[in-house]
Amino acid sequence: MTGTPLAIGFIPLVDASALIVAVDKGFTAAEGLDVTLVREVSWSNVRDKLNIGLFDAAHLLAPVAIASTLGLSQVKVPIVAPFNLGLNGNAITVSPALHAAIMGEADGDPVNPLVTAKALARVVAARRKAGDDPLTFGMTFPFSTHNYQLRFWMAAGGVDPDEDVRLVVLPPPYMVDSLANGHVDAFCVGAPWNSVAVDLGVGHILHFVSDILERAAEKVLAIREPWAQKNPEVLTRLIRAHGKAADFIENPGNRDEVSRILGAPERIGVDPEVIRRTLDGRLKISPDGTFRESGRYLLVGREGAARPDPVQAAWLYAQMVRWGQAAYSSEALETAKKVFRSDLYDAALGSSVPPAHAVKDGVGAFDGAPFDPNDIAGHLASVTIKHRPA
Repeated sequence: MTGTPLAIGFIPLVDASALIVAVDKGFTAAEGLDVTLVREVSWSNVRDKLNIGLFDAAHLLAPVAIASTLGLSQVKVPIVAPFNLGLNGNAITVSPALHAAIMGEADGDPVNPLVTAKALARVVAARRKAGDDPLTFGMTFPFSTHNYQLRFWMAAGGVDPDEDVRLVVLPPPYMVDSLANGHVDAFCVGAPWNSVAVDLGVGHILHFVSDILERAAEKVLAIREPWAQKNPEVLTRLIRAHGKAADFIENPGNRDEVSRILGAPERIGVDPEVIRRTLDGRLKISPDGTFRESGRYLLVGREGAARPDPVQAAWLYAQMVRWGQAAYSSEALETAKKVFRSDLYDAALGSSVPPAHAVKDGVGAFDGAPFDPNDIAGHLASVTIKHRPA
């Protein structure tokens, strides 16, 4: 018997694991869904194909779902996100030269993002004095957590990301070559590309994004709102399959199998051992073989990671306002929060109470006051560096 056909786009990243495992382990088929996964290179491709209906659903940057719904610098297409595909999972990787420069200026423990951000400010100042070109940082999309995480980190140390450095957009699979070729001095991207750079000896992982934000909504399962309204029963089955996949991935006994599935050429296409390190939160951070572990590196299903949290949507919207991508309005804030559909997640998976976690404000930023999703103005007033309108 053939199931309901669905085309779903994805980018080769480990935070697509719930989607890939849902299909390749048969969880979607068990729900009567016949899913074709389409591997893409760029987020603009994924967004556009979702928006015009070539994809029924997509592995999508969480901020893009909000930006599309609000019509920010793109076609206005309302999106719903009923399932988080991953919290965290990004890292900031720097070239050996920039790593040496930052370490040389670091005053304190370089695991602390504030120490490295202030060191970066001193490196930037020295380069300016010497007449050198600004440092170039790669990120995956203007409406991306990578962009906001880089900016949040830099600004905490006194670096203005719009004036003191260059931020450029690169597709995730092209980050490593760009660093190796000297086109960028650093990048922020999701796994496994940071680890690939380290294994090739062309980069050092400076920070896990979980150093900067303890909980950061990274990718979502995105669906056009009209499609979701028209196909509620199909959507329920799709969410349910993803819930089973997330549980499967988070079972340590399944990690080798999951890594093999994800490592296949038509999926992520890298050594399964690199993926296993990512899932375990044990990453080689330097070409000299230094490892670092973090239980928060990438959360797929544990600690309530898969349940959409409107607080996360509010934080992302606040960054859009901070950096001049959106004008603040209370209506837009509420619209942004409603993109993250915890109600659909709860209905499909039988949840009713948000899972407990240790992050009091739901975000856990390393710098600044606790985040209040109902006081964006207060959040913006508390930061010194922000977009300055022309």
